[in-house]
Amino acid sequence: MTADTQTIRAGSLAGLFLLALAGGHPAEGATERDKYRACVAKTQRAPEDALEAALAWRDDGGGFPARHCVVLALMALKRYSQAAVKLEKLALDMKSAGPERQTAMLAQAGNAWMLAGNYTRARDIFSTGLEFMREDVDLLIDRARAHAELGDNGAAFDDLDRAVALDPERDDALSLRAAARRHAGDFERALEDAEMALVLNPRNAEALLERGTLRKRLGDRAGARADWLRVATEHTNTPAGDTAQAKLEELDLKPD
Repeated sequence: MTADTQTIRAGSLAGLFLLALAGGHPAEGATERDKYRACVAKTQRAPEDALEAALAWRDDGGGFPARHCVVLALMALKRYSQAAVKLEKLALDMKSAGPERQTAMLAQAGNAWMLAGNYTRARDIFSTGLEFMREDVDLLIDRARAHAELGDNGAAFDDLDRAVALDPERDDALSLRAAARRHAGDFERALEDAEMALVLNPRNAEALLERGTLRKRLGDRAGARADWLRVATEHTNTPAGDTAQAKLEELDLKPD
């Protein structure tokens, strides 16, 4: 489980916040949702302009939607640490909105810290979220990623094992648990996890990368090549695709 292949859920920031807006707070009705959607769209086209507009909206009483759009603009500008700090404050201020919405903000803050490379803070934020929602599978998976980046493979495995128990059809949890099992030397069961992840989602790039690594470890170089070639071909111009290409080149440099 490396930073190269991890799937950060930051892309779902706007969607999660729209769910919060749908809760029907009088100050956050249809007009606020329209403003928010327009602001989000602007962050994707012109993040600098979006940040300026979102700050002005916030200062004009835009409330939570404006503050969240500020975060999205910062994320688009790759100012992850600033975004994470603001998300933590937003989560604190949204306490009255209920544990589910507050936890969603904490999850986003943790993912922003992951992108910033502050895995310790990310782990702690995910842990705080799990105090509110103990069986949140996404949070367990996120915290497992943070544990893995910090080198705590045992804790990562425990979170992933719990996530799979809660939802056996989560192919992302299975592929990551495969990596945790491999790091623990349990290659056969790791391969079983990777295979199951691919049954559930044949295009899971992490599972393909992991199965390739396991196949190579177990002496199946042809199988490893096939898996990595699929990732390099089907996921070009992505971190997973780049990792697969590097593994293929390494395989060619070290023939049997």
